[in-house]
Amino acid sequence: MGAVKTLSRGDRNRNLRLQQLRELVPVTSAVVGIDLADRKQVAAVIDHDSKVLARQTRLCRAWELGELLDWALAVAREAGFSSVTVACEATGHRWRIVEKQAAERGLSMVCVLPLLVWRAREQEDLTRDKSDPKDAMLIARLACRLHCYVPERSDETWSRLRHLGARRSRLLTESTACAHQVRELMESVWPAVLEAARRPVESASWCAAMAVVMRRAVGGDLSPVRRMGPARFVAAVRRELVTWGSARICLRIVRAVFERLDDVVGMVSHRHGAFERAGFVMEDWRSAQTRLAEVAARMVAILDELELVELVSSIPGVSPLGAATVLAETGDPARFTSARALVKHAGLCPRDNSSGTFQGRGRLSGRGRPELRVAAWRAGWGAQHVNPVLAERYRHLTRRERNRLHPAQARVACAASLLRWLHTVVVRRVPWDAEVAAGRRVPTDRADGRIVLVGAAAA
Repeated sequence: MGAVKTLSRGDRNRNLRLQQLRELVPVTSAVVGIDLADRKQVAAVIDHDSKVLARQTRLCRAWELGELLDWALAVAREAGFSSVTVACEATGHRWRIVEKQAAERGLSMVCVLPLLVWRAREQEDLTRDKSDPKDAMLIARLACRLHCYVPERSDETWSRLRHLGARRSRLLTESTACAHQVRELMESVWPAVLEAARRPVESASWCAAMAVVMRRAVGGDLSPVRRMGPARFVAAVRRELVTWGSARICLRIVRAVFERLDDVVGMVSHRHGAFERAGFVMEDWRSAQTRLAEVAARMVAILDELELVELVSSIPGVSPLGAATVLAETGDPARFTSARALVKHAGLCPRDNSSGTFQGRGRLSGRGRPELRVAAWRAGWGAQHVNPVLAERYRHLTRRERNRLHPAQARVACAASLLRWLHTVVVRRVPWDAEVAAGRRVPTDRADGRIVLVGAAAA
């Protein structure tokens, strides 16, 4: 007989998670699955053998489900259960309203992933049949089998940070779209102006100069701008530059834009409409940039309110805004049992592919929150060139002899390491330590004596 092995870390974490879920879905309680919609709510109460005890359909809003929860509790008690557990899909915002109403009645609530409901639909009869009553039953059945999770319960501060992060993401998309649109319009009717700067849409001086040109080039005619002369043109750009969030002007770029006013290459006959459209886009772009700056200031202020600015700033290459963007997607990191769980939530963990003697190629999980992956990638990209530990880790992963990673794969590993660092810094309220992050020293949690691996040592 082989040696008996102790439980792995994954077994212990899984057992603990199942224990916590069983406390929310005890065998002494029935389960009511609710398929939420706008005006039609369908509920199914089942026991732990997946037998349907009762069904009900109500034409009401989500905040009017109090009577339905009272009905489900009465049905459960008539069947011999002491209470009822509420289960639903955490899509949209309606589940938060149901959670509030369940908490007011002392009922526990769990959520089920829509992907699991979709797969359970196939396992039911292989027909992919979809209906609201069937989905309600499947939601309740998955909750009985503990194929569910505890929804995040964030306080007002963390919820506000989440909303600001979502707004910043939308404004970034809008700003990027405006930049691409201006570039495409100029490529058609005035391509020479794009040569005034190496990266024109990233230059505040170029943007300010284009805003001045678009405002004065009435009907696509650039002669009013030429009559200003170089000195007056530079002065106008200086005044405009403040609205683009910069105080330092690049005279080389501004003068290059003025010199190209005489260029007639491109679809000159279309300049009237293109310039008019570009002027509108420039105004939208500038407005988006102003709102972005305001949202960024508010996010940093929330981080300061949480007393996290100094802690996250201790990580070289990570700005308070970059950390706030990541934390806006994760929520309170304390809700994750470990830093590894946070990395899995982002979908940045490797996915194993092996069976018996077969060892396939591991790939990125890709599950979880795609917005969190983007935020972690951007933060890791900037920190990789400044942080000595991340830079060394990137060099090691791309140059080692065995299992050498592609540069893109190494950047993913660096982004995952950054998430681990943020989890440790925020949850344990300790500043970043290069020795610990590099794996040269292992810290000890003095509170309970456990060994906690951080950063690259935990990878």
